[in-house]
Amino acid sequence: MEVFNLPLETIYLYGLIGAGILTILYVFFADVAHFDGPDYLNPVIILAFVTIFSASGYLFEKITSIHYLLIIGISALLAIILVTFLNVFVLIPLSNAEESLVYKESDLRGRIGAVITAIPSDGYGEVMIESISGRIAKPATSFDRVPIENGTKVLVVDIKDGVLLVSSHQEVETYLL
Repeated sequence: MEVFNLPLETIYLYGLIGAGILTILYVFFADVAHFDGPDYLNPVIILAFVTIFSASGYLFEKITSIHYLLIIGISALLAIILVTFLNVFVLIPLSNAEESLVYKESDLRGRIGAVITAIPSDGYGEVMIESISGRIAKPATSFDRVPIENGTKVLVVDIKDGVLLVSSHQEVETYLL
């Protein structure tokens, strides 16, 4: 069969080459063209579908003598199955792993940190908070409006406009009798 005076094999091959080039470009420029839509419209999934559909269609046209409508159906079914596996077993776990290293400012409330730049009573200093994924240094101001010296342990009371509101933290000592 021919479409636009081109054999189907050639159309499948052009689709495969085009999808391959767009996939490589998307890998390089994914951060610039960030996608926030529904999962089924993710460019990775669409490009993977077109690539698999075109590759299997090309191979079936080249190797077998099956009717072209059956080849389109088999190729589409194969592409849907493989893209579903790709999404479920690769893309979703990767997106969850990426989010686990991110912290929200609201997660810092109640955390204990150390002052690394002294905090004046009416100004700003800096606090270092240790976490599993690393250290977080944030600007801070005194919640109680009292100066806080370097090395003092502080408790994060609140966060306002990216600045931590901290108070001196005294640990309660317990004695065993």
